Amino acid sequence: MMRTTLTIEDTLARELKKRAFETGKPFKQVVNETLLTGLHQKLVRKSQAYRLKPASLGAPLAGVNLDKALHLADELEDASLSAKLEQRK
Repeated sequence: MMRTTLTIEDTLARELKKRAFETGKPFKQVVNETLLTGLHQKLVRKSQAYRLKPASLGAPLAGVNLDKALHLADELEDASLSAKLEQRK
């Protein structure tokens, strides 16, 4: 068992001493049990599920097949390059 010095707030120390008196346990046992309980609660605490709120982006444009995403990306890139080349003329 490790021996250490802790600085505990006065109100917390009073509560721990009160619990030790009420249970008939030694002060250090009450402190150790309380710390252990607190550590276990932290580990057992369940995290909340992440919730994503979907937002509608509207319907796709006519003639756009979303199942072929890479093909669509290529077409958009080609259109963008063509537009840039047209502006240089």
